[in-house]
Amino acid sequence: MSERVDQDTPTGGAEEAAPGRARGGPLAGLRVIELAGLGALPYGTLKLADLGADVIRVHRVTEVPAEPTPGRYSAFDRGHRSIAVDLRNPDGVEVVRSLAASADVFVEGFRPGVCERLGIGPDDLMARNRRLVYGRVTGWGQDGPLAHSAGHSLNYEAITGAVGSIGPRHGPPVPLLMVLGDFAGGGLHLALGVVAAVLEARTSGRGQVVDVAMSDGVASLFAPLQAMARSGMHSPDIGTNFFDGGSPVYNVYETADGQYVTIAPIEPRFYAELLDRLGLDPATLPERDDREQWPALIEIFAEVFRRRTRAEWEELLAGTDACFAPVYRLHEAHEHPANKARGVFRETLDGRGLEVAPVPRFSRTPGEPGMSYAYPGADTDAVLAEIGLDPAKLRATGAVA
Repeated sequence: MSERVDQDTPTGGAEEAAPGRARGGPLAGLRVIELAGLGALPYGTLKLADLGADVIRVHRVTEVPAEPTPGRYSAFDRGHRSIAVDLRNPDGVEVVRSLAASADVFVEGFRPGVCERLGIGPDDLMARNRRLVYGRVTGWGQDGPLAHSAGHSLNYEAITGAVGSIGPRHGPPVPLLMVLGDFAGGGLHLALGVVAAVLEARTSGRGQVVDVAMSDGVASLFAPLQAMARSGMHSPDIGTNFFDGGSPVYNVYETADGQYVTIAPIEPRFYAELLDRLGLDPATLPERDDREQWPALIEIFAEVFRRRTRAEWEELLAGTDACFAPVYRLHEAHEHPANKARGVFRETLDGRGLEVAPVPRFSRTPGEPGMSYAYPGADTDAVLAEIGLDPAKLRATGAVA
């Protein structure tokens, strides 16, 4: 096992970390150790891996298949390597401590206190690597009355006002996809937080704990709407506000073939462009800025858009200043011309289908997706060798699989 390093001795960091899988990207050379989790955590490390970080996911030994064969590609796993460790085994705990000593970042998504009980909490790991950034993502945060309660994305979206702001006019709130709570509220904030902390550590020489609560993240995403609500610009009555389907010029309309299109000509000149292309005389229409007349104007637009198919509206309005876009489903989004031209979707490296390309885009150090591990624990031997540990000895003790 690796020796304990004095707390005041800088260790870890991109300069000293083993190279792992060399890929391009602005985070190339950054090593991240992730305790395998769900939702927000793997989405956050996916963003780091896409930008070049060497992400090593620590799986449980029980997750290693009895007869390892390459599994199906997972978008959550791309660019990751996997090591299988038994955290109930003292030698397994020591493996994780050694991994963290070689890393810039350690991230986990357990309930508060779990990692401390396992012996891999912030104090345990930072004792060997004072520059280590320790990222923690939970639903409710590391403290507070709900810190130890179970929850999922919908719950975090609920208490922050997000769910209560979305739904049909005068209707009940609707469940959202887990994009806001898990991915944006949790994963993206985790990625941003650890990158910011790594930058600070390179100046100060000291790491820190990054406490990411999905509920905090959703509240942050809705900060502008919270301000609008406090100022009276946003009503609590769902579907009656400008951006929630209440306005005729920021809305979704059905087409002749049962598909949908969107319009958002907020500025007067864009609104004039839309009316001109629809063949509507503004002098004959209800006033667009009079909320009392919004329902009447919505009905007029709805009747107009039902006259043509989605494809016909695309041909007429796409690429204009009418602020128009067709509504595509997930299974067809890759077919939109703009997505094709931008390369938003690309073939996976193993040729098993399409995936979303890394974003954002960088002019000099573009990110590139990596292959996923073949199965949990597939990279155990290689990772252990990189940090100077003997895989055979550790396997004999049951510490790794």
